[in-house]
Amino acid sequence: MSKLFSPITIKSLTLKNRLVMSPMCQYSATDGFVSDWHMVHYGSRASGGTGLLIMEAAAVSPEGRITPGDIGLWNDSHIAGLGRVVNFIHQHGSVAGIQLAHAGRKASCAIPKDGGKQLTEKNGGWQTVAPANIPFMEGDMAPMALNKEGLRNVVENFRHAAERVRMAGFKVIEIHSAHGYLLQEFLSPLSNNRTDEYGGSFENRTRLLIEVVKNVRSVWPSENPLFVRISSSEWTEGGWSVEDSVKLAPLLKDLDVDLIDCSSGGNVYNAQIPARPGYQVPFSEAVRKTGIMTGAVGLITGARQAEAILVEEKADLIFLGRELLRNPYFPLNAAKELGAEIPWPEQYTRAK
Repeated sequence: MSKLFSPITIKSLTLKNRLVMSPMCQYSATDGFVSDWHMVHYGSRASGGTGLLIMEAAAVSPEGRITPGDIGLWNDSHIAGLGRVVNFIHQHGSVAGIQLAHAGRKASCAIPKDGGKQLTEKNGGWQTVAPANIPFMEGDMAPMALNKEGLRNVVENFRHAAERVRMAGFKVIEIHSAHGYLLQEFLSPLSNNRTDEYGGSFENRTRLLIEVVKNVRSVWPSENPLFVRISSSEWTEGGWSVEDSVKLAPLLKDLDVDLIDCSSGGNVYNAQIPARPGYQVPFSEAVRKTGIMTGAVGLITGARQAEAILVEEKADLIFLGRELLRNPYFPLNAAKELGAEIPWPEQYTRAK
């Protein structure tokens, strides 16, 4: 039997296959509220057979949004709309998860169709925050370095958002600590030059992430999986490295994190990333050897490619991004290619 289409159990949750829709921002929300687009977008991937759908980065506070079009979980009023999407996903045999995020110094940007550049407070943006007042790139506003009260607020915002995730009916939370957003900004010595207990040593730079994980886990049911996405490497000399990621993994496992989603990059705007098919798989393999489950992501586009990663024990789950944007029904086609028999939506069986 195909390993890609074999079930996997994590805590109390059993996924029908190893395919995960990677969180990808849709920039289609208003004031954090999901729209009809989100129902159709996620619903089609659920009917297409993906085992786990992790909804896009949900901001834990308004200032944590990448753009004004991001979805949010900073208010109880966001719960109902998300809950409708969750219900549809679950009705079609897939599992709904969501990524909790704070964009840090990369917040306050226009949505991509409007250019994506950082917005000033004069043209609809807001003051960004970060470990230090180091902008992401030349021309960006200087972020405000978080003080102790600000750090406490960040941790509390993640905890309160996790409570709302539970109320909306999601089964998986992924904490976003990758791609140059706030939690990864603290991990990296390139963006974190603090001299207090949140900067300097590896222990200090990981402190905020660990506090967030502890607080999220304190309100997230123990039987529900908790994932963390990391940038396994910054692809830059002196930055966060795969060796750091391997060192971090046991700390997260001890905090009852179930899986590390191994991505890379995003914190250094001019990093030279050797993007090629499966270029991040060595990260998931290295982290997995520490004893924690991992997800592989990045230019995985074929059924046999995904199957090989699992068979060779380089990851436990396969996260698909752009391939699922191109083809919502990738799982149905991949199963046929691998000789696996999986159920189709009743409405589509005439095309099987």
